[in-house]
Amino acid sequence: MNGSFVEIIIEYFNHLFRIRQTQFASTQGVVTPMRLRTIFDLRQEWILVILGVIVGGLFGFLAFINKYPAWIQAACVIAGLLPAYSKHVVDIYVKHGWWSATLTMLVAAQSFHGVEHLVQWVQYHILRWPFFKASGIISAANAEWVHFGWNWIVLIIMIVLVVGGLRNPFAYLMIAWTVAHTAEHTYLMWRYLQALQELAALGMPEVSAQGLPGFFGRDGWIATSEATRNSFVCRLPGFTTAVRLDVHFWWNVGETVLLILATETTLRQRNRTSTN
Repeated sequence: MNGSFVEIIIEYFNHLFRIRQTQFASTQGVVTPMRLRTIFDLRQEWILVILGVIVGGLFGFLAFINKYPAWIQAACVIAGLLPAYSKHVVDIYVKHGWWSATLTMLVAAQSFHGVEHLVQWVQYHILRWPFFKASGIISAANAEWVHFGWNWIVLIIMIVLVVGGLRNPFAYLMIAWTVAHTAEHTYLMWRYLQALQELAALGMPEVSAQGLPGFFGRDGWIATSEATRNSFVCRLPGFTTAVRLDVHFWWNVGETVLLILATETTLRQRNRTSTN
């Protein structure tokens, strides 16, 4: 196709952006202030939402009857909603600028990521699924490379947002939390690659090394390191006893809550300043 499909998609969003920019420039009155609920409010895109649910649900049903994995069925439904949310982000960009649009995408994506970890927690603790099956909605995304890449992206975007004006105590806590979370996944990636090399040397390159402990939790660095051995630190409840699934559930709960609080605080400050 020589990139024609990609070019069509790019041209579509460029066209959509130009239309929305023209519409916005021609409207009269004051722009509605950006609020936290604006990030999730898709009422103006209700037609695209309904169409997305229908189309995504249809493809999800086809995936179901053809016995594709459950994560592919779920991905079909989620993909159906992407056009509506993409248009929503374009509207925010036109009305409020790149900073607000970037913040919108980060809050929405991190919230979904937090839901993924909540689903894993429910699958493991409530439904009593085995650890290897409790992989969330999009199980294929529960991979070491994905977590490593995602956390570095979040950290970079958070730095950009703070430089751009996301400045309050919650935002600074969020940065610190994200740095620590990213360090954990960097350590996990190092252990993962090391384990793959060891398995390959043993003639077992097809064996997965997914699911190794990091700094925290059962068999993690704090629990087993020479630096903490024979001290109270290596016996801290939760920090040295929780399974990996629980450790990363709480990492993401903290990250999502701090991001939402930071967003709400900064948007309130900006709205208050603009009305004075």
